[in-house]
Amino acid sequence: MEIPYIPEYAPFTGDQRAWLSGFLAGLHSRTVMPGQTGTATATVERTAGAAVHILFGSQTGNAESVAEDAAAAARAHGLEPLVAGLDTVDINALSAMRRVLVITSTYGEGEMPDNAQLFWDAVESESAPRLDGLYFGVLALGDTSYDGYCQSGKNIDARFEALGGTRVVDRTDCDVDYEDDAAEWIVRAVAAVAGVDGDAGPGGDTGAAVVPVASGSLKTKSQWTRKNPYPATVLANRLLSGEGSAKEVRHFTFALGEDGLDYEAGDGLGIRPINDPALVDAIIRQLGVSGDCVVTAKDGSSVPLDQVLTSDYEISIPSRDLIDDIARRSGDAELQHILDTEDREALDAWLWGKDVLDLLQLGTTVRLNPEELLGLLRPLQHRVYSISSSPLAHDGTVHLTVASVRYRSGERDRGGVCSTYLADRVGEGDRVGVFVSKNNSFRLPADDAAPVVMIGPGTGIAPFRAFLHERRARNASGQNWLFFGDQHQSSDFIYEDELNGLTRDGVLTRLDLAFSRDQSEKIYVQTRMREQGRELFAWLEKGAHVYVCGDATRMAKDVDDALHELVAEHGGLDADTAEDYVNNLKRSKRYLRDVY
Repeated sequence: MEIPYIPEYAPFTGDQRAWLSGFLAGLHSRTVMPGQTGTATATVERTAGAAVHILFGSQTGNAESVAEDAAAAARAHGLEPLVAGLDTVDINALSAMRRVLVITSTYGEGEMPDNAQLFWDAVESESAPRLDGLYFGVLALGDTSYDGYCQSGKNIDARFEALGGTRVVDRTDCDVDYEDDAAEWIVRAVAAVAGVDGDAGPGGDTGAAVVPVASGSLKTKSQWTRKNPYPATVLANRLLSGEGSAKEVRHFTFALGEDGLDYEAGDGLGIRPINDPALVDAIIRQLGVSGDCVVTAKDGSSVPLDQVLTSDYEISIPSRDLIDDIARRSGDAELQHILDTEDREALDAWLWGKDVLDLLQLGTTVRLNPEELLGLLRPLQHRVYSISSSPLAHDGTVHLTVASVRYRSGERDRGGVCSTYLADRVGEGDRVGVFVSKNNSFRLPADDAAPVVMIGPGTGIAPFRAFLHERRARNASGQNWLFFGDQHQSSDFIYEDELNGLTRDGVLTRLDLAFSRDQSEKIYVQTRMREQGRELFAWLEKGAHVYVCGDATRMAKDVDDALHELVAEHGGLDADTAEDYVNNLKRSKRYLRDVY
């Protein structure tokens, strides 16, 4: 019998969800299926109070949200869920656990999310303890457009088994449209761990280093989700970058309304975009049909083709299914060779600047009808941007700082799906579907006296604008240091007046700028970090928290290298000891990143 619970994305208020969860749990505990003699009730009673550790690795908050859903399902089954980030779990504590469910995303090209890396290092090491008494299941969240699809979950699943753990539920790998698959896995996983009897040993299931999340302490989830976005009214859409800038950076303000969203500084805002109508029309013409041609939507309803291509499917980023199909139909030798050799870099280079229309135009032999095309496309995905406002300072509104992505390829002007939707097709008074993407791993210190170091070039300044306004609203006494930069000070110093005002008010203690193109030798934020290494290390020794926001593959990596170097140099440490120093910053939540 399936375990009833209300998933995160169900369109209920927090009170409604809590009432329904309790009601369904009660029904479940009392329901006797045909041929049973009180089995359901007995199961709940037998497992009541049994601990299940629900551990999550999350970069943007999705895995944490699913972990909370799993906890709700576990409570409905009579279990005691203990929810924790993987970075809080000591490897020796893991070996003492009995029932463990791991829910983890994958970051970048198959990498562990930030809050799972140290855990994985310990589990992967030769000195990792045996897990013979552990019964586990793994849910992996990922994106099939990347080579390392769900690799973090695959690695943990395999390693737990190699260390002697017993898999009680098969791993499920979820694509970006993960909700339904995750909900089905939760049902199976909770039922499986509920069937595990006994304790781990003389000490039982200790749960060391993991603090249980009491049901009464859990925050009520918003009814506004990716599946059910809030229709926020646009109050402002203004250009931030100056004349002559190579970039187009815009500031957006959305009204939350009385029934709107609750957010915290450090969260992201998800936007449900609308595809470029010009690209939609071009694809329809290429198919040789009319826009009002009726097709079957994902929910089984009959809708016009132009409608579903506008709002339901990714048409700017070709799916792997479409690429494979077009390669077969077109007979394109170059593309087929790339696919045959599985050369990901070559495929990325070939795909650069290409959208669905480009693939449909690849050869005269490419002929797809609308239903065939839709079957090969991925669902249109939301985009998440770091929130650049504080609810304490910007009551009733939420702000975004967004760089509009624009480029030319194949004799066509192109742009980012969501950034150009916001920039070009959204004006004051329009409504945009939004939802809060919680990021509990990127929060200001609870201690308002703690110093804060923020490193965010370009639009990476977004969460730090929120942090600075939050610290001022809280009358925080702690010092604040911002490293910011871009290409040219004259055109790319966004929020200049605001930052200067915060400096005059004493909120922003130090502001180090790095405009890379204003001198012959390029200067970046990591350059300024090295220049100020002695002072920066002194701040760390005084308990400073370090935050980084921006590009993961380049800027964030370079900043991380600079941090290690300055710690080694000014701390008088060798490389290994400096690594331990930085890892301790991570473990104590004093080195946090919001990277993409």
